[in-house]
Amino acid sequence: MKTLEDWLAYCEKLHPTAIDMGLDRVREVALRMGIGFDCPVITVAGTNGKGSTCAMLETILRQEGYRTGVYSSPHLVSFEERLRLDGQAVDATKLIAAFASVESARTLNGVQVSLTYFEFSTLAIMDLMSRAGLEVAILEVGLGGRLDAVNIIDADCAVLTSIDLDHMEYLGANREQIGSEKAGIMRAGRPVVVSDPTPPQSVLAHAAAVGADLWRAGVDFKATGQAGGWNWTAIASRGAGHYEGLPDPALGGAHQRSNAAAVLAVLSAVRERLPVSEVAVRSGLAGVELPGRFQVLAGLPTLVLDVAHNPHAVAALAANLSSMGTYPKTHAVFGAMADKDVAAMLGIMAGLVDSWHFADLPTARAASGVNLLATWQAHCAAPGKGARTYGSAVSALQAAMAAADPADRIIIFGSFYTVGGILKGCLPRCSAA
Repeated sequence: MKTLEDWLAYCEKLHPTAIDMGLDRVREVALRMGIGFDCPVITVAGTNGKGSTCAMLETILRQEGYRTGVYSSPHLVSFEERLRLDGQAVDATKLIAAFASVESARTLNGVQVSLTYFEFSTLAIMDLMSRAGLEVAILEVGLGGRLDAVNIIDADCAVLTSIDLDHMEYLGANREQIGSEKAGIMRAGRPVVVSDPTPPQSVLAHAAAVGADLWRAGVDFKATGQAGGWNWTAIASRGAGHYEGLPDPALGGAHQRSNAAAVLAVLSAVRERLPVSEVAVRSGLAGVELPGRFQVLAGLPTLVLDVAHNPHAVAALAANLSSMGTYPKTHAVFGAMADKDVAAMLGIMAGLVDSWHFADLPTARAASGVNLLATWQAHCAAPGKGARTYGSAVSALQAAMAAADPADRIIIFGSFYTVGGILKGCLPRCSAA
């Protein structure tokens, strides 16, 4: 294979299913490759908020001068985004070499190990990270926790963000079952920060069963304050940490305070190995960037991009949109995977959106624009509201721009493919954001 695209196409054909939960195969290849980390490792799992949490950790630690590596998925525009070394997307040539190393290891001595696309690429990225001279590695869990490929690494600190209903065909039918799967990233005697204010009992029970050092939002640490500044406090037994008058995270949305509070708990839990100054905390929160998370683009009409792709995330998006003020009309560009609860997401947004633009997405896993329209007509159609379908997110946005007045608002949300398609090639102000 000569190019990264060649390798990615190759990996898509290696395994009969896109997702095959289990660690035995990926652990075997990792052992053959000698993958391991000499630096502290922080693993982040949850339903929503993982990317924001990773970005805040990365930015604060880089402000302190640490050499960081962050693995996150999926990507928005290019695969290289999945690995950031010192804040920069990895070069494709390094990924090509790493993919070749995985292929050599998985076919060693003629004994082949079948890997999914995600497992293969995760091994390539972790191999690169383990040889990059990092001072801290941040690993975002792709799906669940217990059986996710990232979980072959014993993290020094784990983070569980919000826990809600998503990927139910793999993780379970309710929050208790899903929480149990995500809690699988915990390790005995090591800190785990839970930012969900009402975590499933399965999470708390698993922490007790394995003997993890549980840091729970509202119990071991808390965030308080009003607009324009907030405070963070840990209980005395946790070192009595305290920050006052912190800036809100530069990432949009009121929910980011809870993610930031968890980040400060992580930094407090690992302070002996990764001490961080208050100056780094403040500048990191104020300067963090992550495309596609309630990203508001300057210009007329106002554009809002958000990768909210399940009801819990869409509810947060709706709350953030309501806090923006009033607009004559709100237009929405929406595309989603077929396995998502589309009716619930559309229902949450129904009162905010005047005009819908449903988009086909470039993957067989996506719901078609026609199917999205049918779901809207069955559950959410109302007098005075309109909806149409388009062959791509770009064409849907172009139509929304043509229909919108300068004072209107356009929301682009749903799958990473939806937002990524816009950032990749629609408008100069999008690609430059």
